[in-house]
Amino acid sequence: MQPLIDNARMFGQRPEEFAKLAEGQSPQVLFITCSDSRVVPALITGARPGELFELRTAGNIVPPYASQHPTSEAATIEYAVEVLGVRDIVVCGHSHCGAVGALIRGEDLDAVPAVRDWLNHAARRPSGTTEDPEVAEGVQNHVLAQVLRLRSYPFIDKKLADEQLHAWYYEVHTGAVRVHRTETDAFEGL
Repeated sequence: MQPLIDNARMFGQRPEEFAKLAEGQSPQVLFITCSDSRVVPALITGARPGELFELRTAGNIVPPYASQHPTSEAATIEYAVEVLGVRDIVVCGHSHCGAVGALIRGEDLDAVPAVRDWLNHAARRPSGTTEDPEVAEGVQNHVLAQVLRLRSYPFIDKKLADEQLHAWYYEVHTGAVRVHRTETDAFEGL
């Protein structure tokens, strides 16, 4: 914890770098990804403060849209699109994802009921090989399902075209990022 505290002290000693941020935010991209500590959107993209609006959930799950039962995730997505006017949305899954791995393997999650119930929001059980420690195929299928889930949000369908919704796969063990290309229906290097 001490290195984090030391960095926070140093970080706050450069107020001139951050003064403009007090005027508001106008991010161009909503970046939806997993809460996994190995996935750092600003590090992956090189974004500076104010450039990304982030939504982090276990397993980068986009829950079903239900206006009568709003979720924090739906509120974040709606705010990004309707208020901030983001131009693009990236759903980024990652290798070695514990949430997607648990779904693929059909693990018993009764000991962690909140996790179990949250993972029930996944669009469907992702297909993939249970022997693959990276769970690459499963994560990629899961990311595509979450991008499709975004289309069920009425304000997304009205404001964003298909080419503004991006499916990414991040390899935590190499740092490589792959994007889904609709023309080849495959995840390829950026």
